[in-house]
Amino acid sequence: MSPTAEAGPATSERTDERSTRTPVVVVAGRPNVGKSTLVNRIVGRRAAVVESEPGVTRDRKALDAEWNGVGFTLIDTGGWLGRGDELTIKVSGQSERALADADVVLMVTDVMVGATDEDLEIARLVKRLGPPVLLVANKVDDTNREAGAWDLISLGLGDPWPISALHGRGTGDLLDEVVRLLPAADTGDADVDDSARGIDIPRVALVGRPNAGKSTLFNRLVGEERSIVHDLPGTTRDAVDTVIETPEGKFCFVDTAGMRRPARTDYGTEHHSVLRALDALDGADIALLVIDATVGATHQDQRLAERVGVAGCPSVVVLNKWDLVATEDREDVLAGVGDRLAFLGEAPVLRISAKSGRNVHKVLPAVHEAVAAYHTRIPTGALNRALRDLQAKHPAPRSRIRYGVQGAADPPTFTLFATARMSADYLRYVEHQIRERFDLGPTPIKLRVRIGGR
Repeated sequence: MSPTAEAGPATSERTDERSTRTPVVVVAGRPNVGKSTLVNRIVGRRAAVVESEPGVTRDRKALDAEWNGVGFTLIDTGGWLGRGDELTIKVSGQSERALADADVVLMVTDVMVGATDEDLEIARLVKRLGPPVLLVANKVDDTNREAGAWDLISLGLGDPWPISALHGRGTGDLLDEVVRLLPAADTGDADVDDSARGIDIPRVALVGRPNAGKSTLFNRLVGEERSIVHDLPGTTRDAVDTVIETPEGKFCFVDTAGMRRPARTDYGTEHHSVLRALDALDGADIALLVIDATVGATHQDQRLAERVGVAGCPSVVVLNKWDLVATEDREDVLAGVGDRLAFLGEAPVLRISAKSGRNVHKVLPAVHEAVAAYHTRIPTGALNRALRDLQAKHPAPRSRIRYGVQGAADPPTFTLFATARMSADYLRYVEHQIRERFDLGPTPIKLRVRIGGR
């Protein structure tokens, strides 16, 4: 069968599928042509890491965008190269996956460099895949550079759209054309996504030091190679999130860059990557703290765990690469985790191998339990019965809790009205009893005490 004949049914199926989801616009091109700068210009914020060095963007990143009332998903991709080392090939593979799902492609080129062999290879790839393509001639900062844009016609993608992503020049006209080319989104109730319905999907941030195996675990949980996995520490540069269906419900997993000591991340790309990771952690409902079990819990893991505690979300400690730890060393590794991360309290510790999949099935139930506890609201009557029982079993010296209320969830926060001050030890006892009585698992609990009454 000829290639043309094969393309027909596949194109038809893809069209039917696309009519039921938000349109997708993919920003593609070789490294260092300004793709991430254009993405930031379109979404109106610094959502993608931008540096002058090539190859900063590695994973594909999906962002919500809108122009003149029309919403679409904007995909930022890593620079595509037809050849290179293993990491380069993986980055290019991510770009090709994104292009295969695109409704419109923005093929970004650098007008100051002109058409290169890599540009020509990407143009051939995009034409073979078949979505509408807009040839973007970037870095046309003034009228003097407009003439150079027409040299790009040799790529065979039609007339170029001269813009300056850095300064915004010409981007409005470009987006007008993007919106014109987008397929109409199906607005039927059956296809409205959860965010449109106002349903909150729990966000699960994977955090840890570089090369602990976060991206490997992310890909194992998501079920596809969404994040680049490579032995080079620091491969992930940006926070990448994916919503997946699980037996426990929907979760949004966020893969983040590895976080190292501040002295090593003061400037440049890695500094911005760490800021993205911290933003993802601050917006998370739960943190998966991934630790390289072959190294054990380090001082940096302890600092990261402190940052998780500041974020106020529950956590699950994941000891990755457990199968590589010698049997005689395992007790020492567990003891080190218990010692350095003691302030995480009831956080479960899972021993897994993300690479082989061993015990990864335990992660989702632990996440579900922690998220459910994080959102728990306890009726006032049940809470006060628990307070009465715990005081009957072990009264506080020179004080008494008159009653309590839960003032907030996320995490569960309780206000205790007491007759006098209570020691920190007694409040820890109260917290433990409440946690045990209402099965709150590893979620943080906040206790506030107000003094008054008899």
